[in-house]
Amino acid sequence: MARYIFITGGVVSSLGKGLASAALGALLQARGYSVRLRKLDPYLNVDPGTMSPFEHGEVFVTDDGAETDLDLGHYERFTGVSARKTDSVSSGRIYSTVLEKERRGDYLGKTIQVIPHVTNEIKDFLAVDEDEVDFMLCEIGGTVGDIEGLPFFEAIRQFSHDKPRGQCIFMHLTLLPYLAASGELKTKPTQHSVKELQSIGIAPDILVCRSEHPIPEKEREKIALFCNVRKEAVVAAYDLKSIYEAPLAYHAQGLDQAVLDAFDISPAPRPDLTVWHDVYDRIHNPEGEVKVAIVGKYTQLGDAYKSIAEALTHGGMANRVRVKVEWVDAEIFDKSDDVARQLEGYHAILVPGGFGERGTEGKIKAAQYAREHKVPYLGICLGMQMAVIEAARNVAGLATAGSEEFDHESAGKKRFEPVVYHLKEWVQGNHKVERKIGDDKGGTMRLGAYNATLKEGSKVAEIYGTTKIDERHRHRYEVDIAYRDKLEEVGLVFSGMSPDGKLPEIVEWADHPWFIGVQFHPELKSKPFKPHPLFEGFVKAAKDMSRLV
Repeated sequence: MARYIFITGGVVSSLGKGLASAALGALLQARGYSVRLRKLDPYLNVDPGTMSPFEHGEVFVTDDGAETDLDLGHYERFTGVSARKTDSVSSGRIYSTVLEKERRGDYLGKTIQVIPHVTNEIKDFLAVDEDEVDFMLCEIGGTVGDIEGLPFFEAIRQFSHDKPRGQCIFMHLTLLPYLAASGELKTKPTQHSVKELQSIGIAPDILVCRSEHPIPEKEREKIALFCNVRKEAVVAAYDLKSIYEAPLAYHAQGLDQAVLDAFDISPAPRPDLTVWHDVYDRIHNPEGEVKVAIVGKYTQLGDAYKSIAEALTHGGMANRVRVKVEWVDAEIFDKSDDVARQLEGYHAILVPGGFGERGTEGKIKAAQYAREHKVPYLGICLGMQMAVIEAARNVAGLATAGSEEFDHESAGKKRFEPVVYHLKEWVQGNHKVERKIGDDKGGTMRLGAYNATLKEGSKVAEIYGTTKIDERHRHRYEVDIAYRDKLEEVGLVFSGMSPDGKLPEIVEWADHPWFIGVQFHPELKSKPFKPHPLFEGFVKAAKDMSRLV
């Protein structure tokens, strides 16, 4: 049966609970333990699938088709453990489940209340698959004291009480602000945060204190005394140049040892941190630099493309180069034909996914520039679709080529020949899935891992080293296979297809050094110790390009 570690946050949001959880999971793995990480979010959305990237950052998709918080991406990147639907839950999903049960009459006429019905549903979620791993790390979103988080805090309090003594511990992240005027770190916000946690019946076993300055021994002792934890369990968390330094940094501060001590595990297995030392070396000792332009529509918020940025870093590590990412707003090109001036000097261009028509003409121009100037190009999801539309318009002679998605936004006015159309049906496992344009937005896309067959001798088959792959999808529109022959006549190769041959998965230009568009999201499966082949190849192509210019 798993030991549980509940990770909470206090004082302010965005302290890095997700990163701390992921790094701790990696450290426990380094000591030979198996782990699983989960995220409990207090917001009332059923999942982040319908939330704006400006609101919530990217949506991370699991193999089994769950749309989840971006922290699950951190969990996977640091531990290599594939997340599942059962690793992410929100207040919205919990309440939705409770209300569905009430409508069915499952509660036998009882009055439905937060305690016990909502808290019991949360506890049932926590207990799923608890026999599979040694440690279950559960991060509670938000900040202690938030009204919406109270049911989750009460649930984990009850859960720890229900389990045998010593099977659950609590780790609390706080902030130690530095006052320049007095030249000192202030511990009072941490004390108040712990007091708030204690007032709802939870006593933290470990405190992780974010600080921009070293924590003096006197302050560490003060925190331990007034927050009722051991001094060794007060762990400093300093700002890092790279998130991939976190496992080594937290180990140096004794986080993993503090966790094992809290569980009274002795003697503790020695950690093997070889892989993280190698990651550290590759990050801090590059042998060159490449510049990559990401031409997107959510460029004002880096978290909107979090997994893409990290996957590029992984590709750089594999090639021993630093990848300098620059965000280019696609709408700039909508209003200007001077694309060359904006994209000159980049060694590669990446066009990511997105929804809606805004910025798409700019993405099409970026794909055209990459094709005509032989600049390495990677188009992901919408980025692939825009590359296909560009090929149809400018090479195959279909001047009005476009997407049904954009006509749909025009209140039925037909402006484009739909080279990209609304996906009406597809095969998932052993059954057919059907969708209509008017269906609910949430959870109705083609989601999760699907197989694809690659063309023998193609660039992607060479990159993957196989002709059978599976990748994660998140999209509602698809390239129309009816245009395949016309596009292949002008050199755009459909080099990856669904197993039934109906859905295009990958396109590439035969006469281009490195121009690939993929309907899926390869960034979701990339890891620092196992870069995704497409990103490794893309950065290599950028590295080769840097030697030519």
